[in-house]
Amino acid sequence: MLSLITFLPAAAGVILAALPARLPAKFFLRAWVAVAAVDLALVVALWVAYNPHGGYAYGENLRWIPDAGVGYHVGVDGLSLPLVAVTCVLFLACGIYSLGETRRPRTYVCLFLGLQTVCVGLFAALDLVLFFVFFDLSIVGMYFVIAGWGHGEAARAAALKFFLYTFVGSLVLLLGFIGLYLAAKPHTFDIVVLTRADPLAGRGAYATVVLAAIAVGLAIKTPTVPFHTWLPPAHSEAPAAGSAILAGVLLKFGTYGFVRIAMPLLPGAWRAYALVFIIVGAVSAVYGALVALAQPNFKRMIAYTSVNHMGFVILGVGAAGVLAGTDAQSRSLAVTGAVTQMVSHGLITGALFLLSGVLWERTGSYQIDDHSGLAHRAPAFAGVTAVAALASLGIPGLSGFIAEFQIFTGSIASQVAATAVAVASIVITAGLFLRALQRMLAGPLRLPATGPDAGGRFADLTAREAVSVVPLLIVSAAIGVAPRWLLDVIEPAARHLVGLVAR
Repeated sequence: MLSLITFLPAAAGVILAALPARLPAKFFLRAWVAVAAVDLALVVALWVAYNPHGGYAYGENLRWIPDAGVGYHVGVDGLSLPLVAVTCVLFLACGIYSLGETRRPRTYVCLFLGLQTVCVGLFAALDLVLFFVFFDLSIVGMYFVIAGWGHGEAARAAALKFFLYTFVGSLVLLLGFIGLYLAAKPHTFDIVVLTRADPLAGRGAYATVVLAAIAVGLAIKTPTVPFHTWLPPAHSEAPAAGSAILAGVLLKFGTYGFVRIAMPLLPGAWRAYALVFIIVGAVSAVYGALVALAQPNFKRMIAYTSVNHMGFVILGVGAAGVLAGTDAQSRSLAVTGAVTQMVSHGLITGALFLLSGVLWERTGSYQIDDHSGLAHRAPAFAGVTAVAALASLGIPGLSGFIAEFQIFTGSIASQVAATAVAVASIVITAGLFLRALQRMLAGPLRLPATGPDAGGRFADLTAREAVSVVPLLIVSAAIGVAPRWLLDVIEPAARHLVGLVAR
């Protein structure tokens, strides 16, 4: 079943690629929506049948390159199943949003279907080489999405920077994986076997070098300060659906890699350098918020808030490596909050980027000061944008609050100063979103002098746009109001991870 969920989108993409390009655009776009809906339904079936206390589920382990210790090993647990689910939710939302796409629809759909397979495959991978293959393929797929459907010549430059930066990071990550492979006796890339063996226990400098390589590769993908510079131009120039997937799913490759690989496979080194990750997380949280506050571009502002939110995740997983002054419950709470934040950020930021796409389609501009008085012309757009912004700054009743509350509660036991710094960034985030909402939604109507709606019109959300965005916020509210259905899945895996780190 897990392999079916993983490869169904790619198989559909291959079939669609073989069909004549002269078929109506709606045919390819509706096929994407249908495939994404089926994939999500299969994930829901997995979720319903999943036993949170049973460890890895739906596993498949086949020989692939046996002489190199590489296998096709997949499975999910409470750390990965929520990310598989949010991946399928976001791809379905982007498929619905893209029903109006007219530029090379067959190629566009096939790229996104391929990306969905890559994303689900990475979260299901239990072999380091399989993880790396999906990691690298995501870079290729997103490069073509940004370069092919972004905003002109600047998009191609942003796509190239994204590709080169993250590809170099992936090569550094591969060096770390090879270091783990060489340390294991017998040599293997299997994550489950490596977790049990803890091959770098007591290896001192060797373990430090391997952790540094893995951490740099994952930090570039996350991204954290100072490896974040590829992110704003990539988001600014990407199409709305591309930005939603880049922020909502691909950024989680880095943070997920920390909880799936760095922490359980290098527990001693993780404990030794936990403070480094805590500092990086706190700095990223504040820096992302401050730079977002200075942005005149709505989409770049959202991009920098991703640096802020991923900083919270790094703070949480770093705090889980500090044994002194904490107990297992607080460390588990920090990890649970970090995974919940990955899910929450995917939903909320995905919605915000799709809404920024609505803004671009109406006016051809992301500049905040180019817009004013939109609430009068488009009350539905204004209301949904306000809810998404409030969710991003962590208002109670939405998923952001649940995630951040757990991270801060779990981290403060041992890291009072770093947690206080990170909490302060919430105030900055609140200020930047409230300022942007006040400028864009309130006051007299003002639209750019050029653009589709330059004549004083600003059409409200269409049914297609509403159906793509509103369900993401409904799921966020469901987590914020009644989070047990999600936390019951994450918490047992988080406790197990904390036990591995404390070995």
